[in-house]
Amino acid sequence: MKTKLLTTSEKDIALAGEIIKKGGLVAFPTETVYGLGANALNSEAVKSIYAAKGRPSDNPLIVHIAEKEDIIPLVKEVTPEAQALIDEFFPAPLTVILKKSDLIPDTTSGGLDTVAVRMPENETARRIIKASGVPVAAPSANTSGLPSPTKAKHVIDDMNGKIDAIVDGGDCKFGVESTVITLATDIPTILRPGAVTKEMLEAVIGEVEISPAVLEGMSEDETAASPGMKYKHYSPKAKVIIVNADKARFEEFVNSRKNAFALCFDGDDIKIPHLTFGSEGDDLSQARELFDRLRQLDEMGAEKVYARIPSRSGVGMAVYNRLIRAAAFNIIDLKKPYTIGLTGQTGAGKGYICEYLKEKGFKIIDADYHSRRLTKRNSPVFPILQAEFGKDVVVDGVLNRKLLAKRAFASRERTDRLNEIMHPAIKKLCRDEAKGLCVLDAPQLLEAEMQNECYKIVSVTAPESVRLKRIKERDNITDIEAKERIMAQHGEEYYLSQSDYTVINDGRADVKAQFDRILEEIL
Repeated sequence: MKTKLLTTSEKDIALAGEIIKKGGLVAFPTETVYGLGANALNSEAVKSIYAAKGRPSDNPLIVHIAEKEDIIPLVKEVTPEAQALIDEFFPAPLTVILKKSDLIPDTTSGGLDTVAVRMPENETARRIIKASGVPVAAPSANTSGLPSPTKAKHVIDDMNGKIDAIVDGGDCKFGVESTVITLATDIPTILRPGAVTKEMLEAVIGEVEISPAVLEGMSEDETAASPGMKYKHYSPKAKVIIVNADKARFEEFVNSRKNAFALCFDGDDIKIPHLTFGSEGDDLSQARELFDRLRQLDEMGAEKVYARIPSRSGVGMAVYNRLIRAAAFNIIDLKKPYTIGLTGQTGAGKGYICEYLKEKGFKIIDADYHSRRLTKRNSPVFPILQAEFGKDVVVDGVLNRKLLAKRAFASRERTDRLNEIMHPAIKKLCRDEAKGLCVLDAPQLLEAEMQNECYKIVSVTAPESVRLKRIKERDNITDIEAKERIMAQHGEEYYLSQSDYTVINDGRADVKAQFDRILEEIL
């Protein structure tokens, strides 16, 4: 197919309208992103949108209108809430979902009994819709899954040769798609955030909820009620990873990365190859530039991109929503003290892994070391330990560790009591040491409830026979004493059920290769 490149002249606008009216496809600018328009009432024309984009047919489309009253025949009822939003905002980057009329084919609504309608603010868009004489279904004019187009060039890159015409109307004003609010639920609910914010909507119609899918993604059995709700969307070819960190920590982290790019804010001090997407305090500038920068990163050959996290308030929520989907919800949370929490049963062999991670540039925070610091001569915890485990566990100001271990590991209850005494102080000492890429090596990490302070949890496992041998050799104790220590801990399933990753360290498996795969995924 030869794609016509049109301007915003009266002649070209009329031609674009005629193409749509006859069942063809035309890409045109809106104030949000470029849309790929077809006659919303023509099922075959709408099917050609899905084909051109490579878009799943269960993903509903937004119907665009030129005048406010054009919504009336498309829906069963214009509710009072809908009318209030239309009166206040239309034309605007706002889409309203209502129960559909019989005019709307299932192809347009993605098989749903609702329809999404908006009246674009962009004058060129409304001129084209008016020239076509029909409501226009228009998703973003890009290959499905790729970043949405905010410039005519983006549309040409994706759609040239696949559609009838492209109208070049310059750069888009906002740069992220419209806010989508459904009024087909008991409480009006935002399904996709945009330039019209929750606060702006509530000022007109009262309480508005935000769908959990906006920030967390859809559940496996959930049907997409709006465009842009799919798990991975707006994504470049590069792997994008969001970094949750303040300016200084983000800079420190990304500047230590090799063979990577950064997506950051104006003024960030970044040494590796990078692009900026607006200013930290200006969410509108971030929205305008995000999709263009994601496309530029592909043009630069980026394979892995670390992106600084935007705010989740105001229009920033829309930016975050698009970026989190571009990253397939992959976030490194450096606002947590520890990048990796390393745990597992005694004798599993965490020490070997810690040495390897130290070589990789991680700072190892050893909870056992801080436990020993806490129990050095004349420690203030000694009287508490003596009251619980016997006065003879401390002699002349020195802790008899072997005797304390024998008594504390005699039962799960006694072990839990030792943890209650020791954990709060050990946790504080560990936190005081945490900075940068940290690994918390803590056999009692889960029992101390420190998992929420770690970005990812890794459990190390080994067969019981291997652990018994290691414990006996490490601590110079008997077989019975080693078994008591194993029995005083939770079983393997306890650790596996609460961990993000598992590493097998049985003396035969390639532990380094296992951890390399984990690090590749999370970093």
